[in-house]
Formats: sequence, C-alpha cells, structure tokens
Amino acid sequence: MTQGETRAGLAALWMVGAIVSFSAMAIAGREAGLALDTFEIMAYRSLVGILIVVAVLTAAERWHLVRRQRLGLHLLRNIFHFTGQNLWFLAVTLIPLAQVFALEFTSPLWVIILSPLLLGETLTRRRILAAALGFAGILIVARPSPETMSLGLAAAASCAIFFALTAILTKRLTRHEDTASILFWLTAMQLVMGLVAAGWDGDMALPDAGTLPWLVLIGIAGLTAHFCLTTALSLAPASVVVPVDFARLPAIAILGMVIYGELLDAWVLGGAAVICFANYLNIVAGQPRRTP
Repeated sequence: MTQGETRAGLAALWMVGAIVSFSAMAIAGREAGLALDTFEIMAYRSLVGILIVVAVLTAAERWHLVRRQRLGLHLLRNIFHFTGQNLWFLAVTLIPLAQVFALEFTSPLWVIILSPLLLGETLTRRRILAAALGFAGILIVARPSPETMSLGLAAAASCAIFFALTAILTKRLTRHEDTASILFWLTAMQLVMGLVAAGWDGDMALPDAGTLPWLVLIGIAGLTAHFCLTTALSLAPASVVVPVDFARLPAIAILGMVIYGELLDAWVLGGAAVICFANYLNIVAGQPRRTP
C-alpha cells in the first residue's frame, strides 16, 4: 500500500467519525428541542464547547495562538454561523432528518455563487453547471408548492446559505488565524449570543435531567465533527474526503426511519443524489489539471 493510499484510508476513517458526530448532533438536537428552543440549545451547546476548548488550550499550552487582531471578522463569521445553526436546529425538529441533510448539502453550491463577490474567485462554466445542477436537486427535494412548503423546509434551505457565508469567512480567517483561535472565538462569542437571544424575555429554561445529556452530546459532537472533517482534509484531497461525507445522507435516513419512523422518500434521496453529484463536479472543477 502506498503512502497516498494509507493517508486516504485514514482520511476515510476520520470521515466516519465526522458522519457519526453530525448524525448524533441531529438526533440530540431533535430530542433537546422537545424541551428547549433553539437559542437555549445554542447557549448550552456553546457553554459545553467553550469549557472543552479552554481545557484543551490550557492543557496544550496554546493560548498564544488566540489572537484579537481580527475580532470584527470573527464576530461577523459567528453571527452568520449562529444564525445558520439556529435554523438547522429548528429544521431538525420540524422535517425529516434526511431532508434537512439533503438541503444542508447545498451549502458548497452557495459558496460557488458568493465566492466571486466576497473572495474574488473565478466563476467557471463547470462551477456554473454544478450550481445549476445543485439547485435542480433542491427543487426535487423540496418540490415547492403551496401544499409542500413549510417553515422546516425554509429553515433547512436558509441555513445552507448562512453556512456558506460562514465557510467563506472561515477561509479568509485561516489565512491569518490558527484553528485554536477560530474555535475559541466561535464558542465564546456564540455563548454570549445564545445567552442574549435566549434570555431577552427573562425566561431562559434550565435543562432537566432528561435534557442535559442531549445538550452535552450536542456540544461534544459539534466540536468532534469539525475536528474530524478538518483532520480528514489535512490527510487527503477534498475530492477524496467529500464523497465519503455524502454517506451522511443514507446514514441519517436510516436512523430517521429506525428511531422516528420516517419514510425513505424517493424524491428526497433522488434530489440528494443530484446535489451530491453537483458538489463532486464542483470539487473536480477546482482540482488543478495534470500535465502530460
């Protein structure tokens, strides 16, 4: 086995960890949503997250990597992520989990559209084709009509846009900031946002013994999912890693069927396949061409 094959295999294993983490967060978010609103979930998630981040930074002696020079950009990024994550948690409580994940997969396609405006990147014909295919997939998944449109569908579709904006600003931050700094300001700023949003009416619910484990799981899974994904991308190209991530959809569809009795909707799975193909086409379009 070559070194490249070994790294690809390790990347696939890390992606299995990411798939498990994202799926666990979706199920935990639905269970916690029975007792708490999305702002409360985000506040408690960020509290768990910042405790973990602070402990890791202290144990690893990496506080020197946490910088304050770009707090404005961190704030803007976290406003977008906070909004998208709230919409995502709302969606997982209202519509089938497979439908949420399918629409979430359109986030890279929104990056295609927004990157030329915000990052100055080139919009090629293949990227335009990928975006068009992706939005065709959205229509297949959502089948928009007065009868099928709902708050859950709108939330799932909208969260993908905010996740795309988050990804673009993250890309800008990683040019100058270490991951440790990004994660610290992510959890710290979103803890404040969550507390303000959840407590503005003076009625912030405290988790009971049944809800607390789900909140802890959300906090841990949110960090491990992104750590696993980042590690996988450091070991292998996106063209190898991202197709493994597409396994998230059938995995969550099966979990939704087993745990919640959600039907395997052929329209959702078919539309998701189109969206995944569009994402893969976008990845291929971004790979450098080999010279003979």
